[in-house]
Amino acid sequence: MTGAESPFFDGLQELFPCEVCRRSFAADVLVRHGPICRKVFNKKRIPFNSLKQRLQGTDIPTVKKAPQSKPPPVKKSNWRQQHEDFINAIQAAKQCALAIKQGRPLPPPPAPTINPDYIQCPYCMRRFNETAATRHINFCKDQSSRRVFDPTQTAARLAARAQDKTQANPKKEPTVTSAVGALLQSRTMGNRKEGSTRPK
Repeated sequence: MTGAESPFFDGLQELFPCEVCRRSFAADVLVRHGPICRKVFNKKRIPFNSLKQRLQGTDIPTVKKAPQSKPPPVKKSNWRQQHEDFINAIQAAKQCALAIKQGRPLPPPPAPTINPDYIQCPYCMRRFNETAATRHINFCKDQSSRRVFDPTQTAARLAARAQDKTQANPKKEPTVTSAVGALLQSRTMGNRKEGSTRPK
């Protein structure tokens, strides 16, 4: 015990604070407590692993945590380009509204801007974000290997199909089903009977 310790009186005996944990003990107990307290507080405590204990004695191997991979690099934001596109779209809409109000022909729409984050498909020339592009390019590659893709031939095929559909399916007059026809007949017969019994 040092002279810095101030004793406390607990009714019957004098209590002295521990230098390490600051709890109060009787003089004879403090002599035994001091070395144990220093030993406990100086030792770094290992955290208890409940998973290891649960798996002990089972056939399940212990699972090691996978090393954390580095986060993907953050893409540079193209907010300035998006802002300019937005401003241009608003101005074009105002010009269209003004032309409609004044009765003038509509101005041509603004040219579409190409998003630099999108990846262009080498087969169909469409653009996709990264995840969609990886799926689409594989699909488009398979499709292009099965058939030759020519935009002019495709447009001609679509036009021919549309003509065939219009020639094969001329518009038919609406037909009355038997149930609807019977219902209409019964109503007209009922109206005739009421008309003949009505006094004039």
